[in-house]
Amino acid sequence: QVQLVESGGGLVQAGGSLRLSCAGSGRTFSSYAMGWFRQAPGKEREFVAAINWGTANTVYVDSVKGRFTISRDNAKNTVYLQMNSLKQEDTAVYYCAAHPGIAPIVRSLKVDYRGQGTQVTVSS
Repeated sequence: QVQLVESGGGLVQAGGSLRLSCAGSGRTFSSYAMGWFRQAPGKEREFVAAINWGTANTVYVDSVKGRFTISRDNAKNTVYLQMNSLKQEDTAVYYCAAHPGIAPIVRSLKVDYRGQGTQVTVSS
């Protein structure tokens, strides 16, 4: 069974940092683009960041540029999201995604694999 399992979420004060991890199992994701979505209560799902299979190309939504960094370790079948200078508006459930191409992740379209999500709550 192919799975993506997120971890690292939690409660943090504004200005703080969290590092999310997404571990894949059941197949190798080294040839897949991977990324992160988020969804806040009452809001639509929003693309956050993506990284292609070669790690040479990363894409971010404007609201997190300069604060979030996506990276991957293909040997561990894992993608990370380092989140710094967190703001209350970053509060959401964060989902990991994997797809053969990066475009569907960036465009928030249907992807081949998605995790169950991890809650990130930023307090004032």
